[in-house]
Amino acid sequence: MENSVGMDCGVFSAIDFKRKPIFPYVYWGMRAQNHRGHQSHGFLSFDGRFHTHHSLDLIPKIKKNDIQQWLDHLPGYIAIGNVRYTTSGKLDEKALIRGTQPVLVKKGKLKLAISFNGNVVNTVQQKKELCKAFPDFSYECDAELICRKLAVELVEKRDLQSAVKSCMNEIEGAISVTGITPDGNLFAFKDIHGLRPLCGGCDHDRNVRAFSSETVGLDINDFVRDFEIRPGELVMATKDGFEHDQLVAARKKAFCAFEFAYFARPDSKLNGKHVYEVREEFGRNLGNEYPDIVKDADLILSLPETSDDAAFGLQDGTELRWERCTRRHRYVTERAFILLSRERYSTINRKINIIDHKLEGKNLIVVDDSIVRGDTTKVVVEKMRRLGAKKVHLLITFPRILGPCFYGVDMATYGELIGSTREPEEIAQAIGADTVNYQSLDGFVKATGMKKDELCFGCVTGQYPTPMAQRLANWMRRRFESGHKETGRIYEVNVENIT
Repeated sequence: MENSVGMDCGVFSAIDFKRKPIFPYVYWGMRAQNHRGHQSHGFLSFDGRFHTHHSLDLIPKIKKNDIQQWLDHLPGYIAIGNVRYTTSGKLDEKALIRGTQPVLVKKGKLKLAISFNGNVVNTVQQKKELCKAFPDFSYECDAELICRKLAVELVEKRDLQSAVKSCMNEIEGAISVTGITPDGNLFAFKDIHGLRPLCGGCDHDRNVRAFSSETVGLDINDFVRDFEIRPGELVMATKDGFEHDQLVAARKKAFCAFEFAYFARPDSKLNGKHVYEVREEFGRNLGNEYPDIVKDADLILSLPETSDDAAFGLQDGTELRWERCTRRHRYVTERAFILLSRERYSTINRKINIIDHKLEGKNLIVVDDSIVRGDTTKVVVEKMRRLGAKKVHLLITFPRILGPCFYGVDMATYGELIGSTREPEEIAQAIGADTVNYQSLDGFVKATGMKKDELCFGCVTGQYPTPMAQRLANWMRRRFESGHKETGRIYEVNVENIT
């Protein structure tokens, strides 16, 4: 809940080899993943020509009388979709519209379309190179950068495998892409570290094949999940099945740990485990790691909804009751991280309703998924105090965040992170809690079922899986500690001689 964080995007794509209209599948696949991006959405279909629809805000409900209009507007047997939250580019309304995905790029007679989830680290360097081929290139989003890079490589090398391999080797960052080639083939690929999720599946008759950021995009269409795309792998959807091509030897796998704590829907599967089961284990871990806090508490509360499963796990592992007296106002969807500071307080305060008579005179354990800036947590703790809570102990499922993310979480500077300069006791004082208690890194890893060296914990440990991100983080930290003012997303600034 604390994060209300900007995250990257969600993608879904599908092809029907019986050549039936595909848009309904992509529409529902994206509706199931609208949690991955609230700012804008888009669809692109192909029937020999490309057809697009872009708009801001959540994906709309389609009324019965409007279905045919949508099918006429987005005809074809192949389509890709996207929901976006901005972690690159400008934030004004015109820029958001221009940066809406999917993107379609033309290079000579070639047209290419992609939908992208992730974040590019070496943006400035790549833009310089692309301006040689596209002198009028006005960067709006990483998806456009990647699509233009693919188009240049396709024109020069004339095969998709070589073009994608160049992107994997030359573009640094989290890159999960699905797209449509000029001749109507559907493809998908991941960066060499596999930072973001992207899976493939098909319908039961194996006529329709699809790619999705999360398994819930497949589930809502009653598709069967076949596989998770491997780092450095290109996958083509064909009428005979999926063709897998390991273009670049997988480097150190570094799957974003934050997906388990916050991003992914609880009913999605990551690493073969449902996310809600992992989060329940987080709660059990917290109970085992902080027995004195459990002993001091009367009730468990959660900040809905990403902390609910952890609260259940904590209840399951202790004798405490999880009291579900905190509720989210479902249709208040503004994200605290994208608002100006003066707007954040009122929006956060309106998002969570707390049933007051349950709190009077009680010592509370409040379970949350993370603390990033501390804005949300501070507002909620103040509200609980006003409603009569005697003590407020925070149990946090994600370890303390110390540094920025370069791979798609909108936390770009050290100064904005409450954990970068404060110990847990100081954080508790700043937000008005009695204690702040984080799950251990080892406990988090064990719950996921993955190995520590398969997960990206750059924001926790300061050890980033890609070289430029590491250099940027080190450089930023030195400047921050010496008093220099941070200017925002460093990967979008042309900084020379970073060491």
